[in-house]
Amino acid sequence: MTAPHTARHRPGPPSRGLHRFTRPRPPAPERCELCGTALDTGHRHLVDTAQRSLACACPPCALLFARPDAGGGRFRTVPDRVLADPGSAPSAAWGALHIPVALAFFFHHSTLGRPVALCPSPAGATETEIDPAAWDTAFAGSRLAALLEPDVEALLVRRTDDGAVCYLVPVDVAYELVGRMRLHWKGFDGGAEARAALDAFFATLERRATGVPGEAAHP
Repeated sequence: MTAPHTARHRPGPPSRGLHRFTRPRPPAPERCELCGTALDTGHRHLVDTAQRSLACACPPCALLFARPDAGGGRFRTVPDRVLADPGSAPSAAWGALHIPVALAFFFHHSTLGRPVALCPSPAGATETEIDPAAWDTAFAGSRLAALLEPDVEALLVRRTDDGAVCYLVPVDVAYELVGRMRLHWKGFDGGAEARAALDAFFATLERRATGVPGEAAHP
């Protein structure tokens, strides 16, 4: 008795219905979250002050909401300036803020009516409540703190063994740093990769920064 013949099934080409799942798709272009226009890389952002979130914006929408009274003040365009001032970094008064880490950024939240501190961490930005009086003490005489625009700009402070540096940055730049820390963080203290990414980030800020308006440009 001969062995029974076993038919071999040869898979044919995927059907049209399956083809759309098997064919790689190009990533969808980012769009303005207000008008739906396709965006280029390096686009601007808006702060949604009601939702405490960032929204991508095309140039016309970014220009429109650069006016403080546009849209009832809910959306505000994030500026693109980066300022440096060696005299603006908190020193001994840092302890009054009760910030448990050496890296944090601060901004004035107009809806809450007070300054807010956020610390980059492996889990994202950890918010820490700070006493307004402690803020006034830590940043007394700080020209950067006096120039800080509510909601859309942040004071970014990094403390090291050599002291502290402070920059006034667009708030989306501060959140970009949070994303980098999440991407590179390893182990308990972040690891060498995270420290290198942090050094590179601040080196970029150093090159980009200018001095306080009316003063000599930051070298």
